[in-house]
Amino acid sequence: MIVIDKLCYNSKLMYVNAGEKFAFALITLCMCIISRSILMAVLVLIVNGILTVGKGGIPFFRYWKLLMIPLVFLLLSTLAILINFSKTPLDAYAIPVGSIYITSSWHSVYGGLQLIFTALASVSCLYFLSLNTPMTDILNELRKLHVPGLIIELMLLIYRYIFVLLEVAGNILTSQNSRLGNRDFKTSCKSFGGMVSVLFVRAMKKSGALYDAMESRCYDGTIHVLTENYPPKAKEIAGIACFEILLLILTIWSKLR
Repeated sequence: MIVIDKLCYNSKLMYVNAGEKFAFALITLCMCIISRSILMAVLVLIVNGILTVGKGGIPFFRYWKLLMIPLVFLLLSTLAILINFSKTPLDAYAIPVGSIYITSSWHSVYGGLQLIFTALASVSCLYFLSLNTPMTDILNELRKLHVPGLIIELMLLIYRYIFVLLEVAGNILTSQNSRLGNRDFKTSCKSFGGMVSVLFVRAMKKSGALYDAMESRCYDGTIHVLTENYPPKAKEIAGIACFEILLLILTIWSKLR
């Protein structure tokens, strides 16, 4: 199992109604994107962190490491906004380098911070959902929203074969290491190419075997899976409604000021 899947099945919030978690994550994500407010983004980050770590029981450092993955990409992608080369110094900062300045304006700095916090808050919404809700429950909610069955079936099969191919890749890597297939850069590149080609062949073979197995079981276009149904609670629904109303007020305030 991959790390996120392990954490999901150990989360205390796994036993909360999936529809509540799905609605909370989706509405909060939309509010973050519409508002693009740093204040709201910080609030969403804090609330999602408390729910995921405090209520869900996900280890803090695990959650922190997961947040660092998108943060690194965000920092690298916003360098072009935060750093400018100009012959004229701007108002935020200006570092002279010969005849030019490494500089930026407060407007650019604010825009970069706004992008970082909004994107990070949006990712935290997705983390909240994926770290506390099994994939089968998420797909069941998508089915209730009348998402086309073909898309749901594809998502389910892709999710299933992530683990199958990871297991095959792990076995290949162990075999290569036992034969000193990764002793230096040259042999590592060669071994990696061999692993990719074998994975491709194995994936094609397994897809053929899966097709034969589904046909032999009279596949009618729908893959049926067992899902746990936990009843919604009025207290939780009220809490979600109050939080979303607060976000709506902040969104309106940020647009009107």
